[in-house]
This record gives sequence, C-alpha cells and structure tokens, in this order.
Amino acid sequence: MNFILLGFSSHPKIQVVLFFTFLIVYMIIFIGNLLIIVLILTDTNLHTPMYFFLSNLSFLDICYSTTTVPRILRDLVSAKKIISYTECATQLYMNVCLGVTECILLVIMAYDRYVAICHPLHYTTIMSKLFCIRIAAGTWLAGLTIPITHVILTLNVDLCGNNKLNSFLCNIPEILTLSCENTNLIDFFIFVTGVIVLMTPVMLIVVSYIQIILSIFKIVSSEGRRKAFSTCGSHIIVVTMFYGSAIADYMKPKSSSKSGTGKLFAIFYCIFTSMLNPAVYSLRNNDVKAAFQKFKSRFFSGNSRKVSYNERVNS
Repeated sequence: MNFILLGFSSHPKIQVVLFFTFLIVYMIIFIGNLLIIVLILTDTNLHTPMYFFLSNLSFLDICYSTTTVPRILRDLVSAKKIISYTECATQLYMNVCLGVTECILLVIMAYDRYVAICHPLHYTTIMSKLFCIRIAAGTWLAGLTIPITHVILTLNVDLCGNNKLNSFLCNIPEILTLSCENTNLIDFFIFVTGVIVLMTPVMLIVVSYIQIILSIFKIVSSEGRRKAFSTCGSHIIVVTMFYGSAIADYMKPKSSSKSGTGKLFAIFYCIFTSMLNPAVYSLRNNDVKAAFQKFKSRFFSGNSRKVSYNERVNS
C-alpha cells in the first residue's frame, strides 16, 4: 500500500517559493550543525562534557532534518506525492527515534549544567569521560528501541483504503486519523508514552533549573552570574522550542490532525529547531565564537601561505 502526502499547497507558485525556502533552510541546518561538530572536534578548549553533548545534538539535528526535508523538496517538484509503505515506515521510525533521542539528550544537557553550577568541585569526577560516553550511548540506544512498538501499532491499523495523509511526512497522529477502526487503545498507549517521554523530561529539566537558578543567585561575582545565565539560557531556549512544539503535536486532540494544524507543529520541531540550534548555541556562547575565530584564522592563514608559496615558485 502506498500513501499520498497532501503536503502544503498545490499552487505551483507557492510550491516554488516553498521549495527554495526549504532548500535554504536545509543548507543552513546542515552547514551550521556540521560547523559546530567540526569546531568541537578540532578545538581542545571545547573538549568538555557540555560540548560533547552539544556535538551529539548537532549530529542528531542533521539526521532529523535529513529524514524530512529531502522528501519535502522532492514532493514540491513532483506532480504525485506518493510515498511507499516501506519508505513511510522508515521515515516514521526515524522521526520518532530521533525525537525520543533528543528528548533524553536535552535532559542530560540540563543535568550537565546542574552539576557544573551546583556542584562545580565534583564536576570532573561526576561528568567523567567514560560516564559521558556511556550515557550518550544509552541515549541513542533508548531512542532506537522505544519507538519500535509505536511504529508497529501505528502501521498495523486497518485503514480501509484511506491513504491520503494531510501532512508532509509520515507521522503517528496523522496516520491514526485514517483508521476506520477504533484506535482508542493505541491513542491511550501513545498518550501515556508521550507523558513519559515528553512531560517527564520537562519536569526533570524544570527541577534542575530551579536548583541552578538558586545556585546562580548565590554567586557573589556579577560576571560569574552573567556567564552562568548565558550558558543556561541557550539550553532553555532550545528546550522551550523543541518540547513546546512536540507536546503540541503529539498530545493534541485527534480532530486537530484532521484539520492539518499538526503540520505547523511538525515543521517547527522537525525542521526549524534544527536550524535555530546552531545560532542559539553559537551567538550566545563566547567559547564557540572564539573557536570559530581560531578556525577561521587557521583556514585563511593556511590559504594565504599556499598563495604566497605559489607566488614565490612562479616568480
């Protein structure tokens, strides 16, 4: 069975505008997040737990957008927006997998900030290299395994020939609206899982930041308070954008999926948060900006040495 993605609009001029918009957005996501990964790998000053988890987030954002945007670009230039059952299942699994991974990863990043600010003397002991690697591996493993049941339940409902998805991607809420059978049990299971995967991390992050804020106010130095707020502020912005849109999409009433309002939420947490993450973490982070300046100076100085060497040879 194939699915038909209704997408955004059938108007040719609007599709052209959307195509170039999403193409530019995807290029920004890919280049921005790849640059952050390169900076973290090449600059020894960024070899800390905070930036290790940030590099994981950047890699995740590249994967997240790649599972969605190329398909959108293809559909915007195609007359028939048909997606096969296999491709739909793969996209569905990858989206949920990466979404769950990001939920857990953002909690870990909040915990890292909590330890750094509330227990600075024990930071290197608690956030050891081995611990960071293990918890990162556990996060990716949880992301790979948790969605399996959801995907199986969603793709095994009886659709009775309904195959038109009012969306630009295969998503659990939109597929369940096509079912001609009672899906209350599946809806309840997904809702409970959504509470665990989405709401529990939010609560843990809120508790962490309450402790962080209380500790920041105890810092005597105004410069120390400003730096602490700056590093935490970037994470709070990302958490608000991602969790807000994800909760709105997965925990909204089923009638909202039929009306197509889920498209806006899905665009935000699948695409635009991935685009904004590099800007949020780089523009508000002096360490990343300093690493970029060093990287840029090394790159251009390397080019200038090549040019001067070639000039000497030619002369």
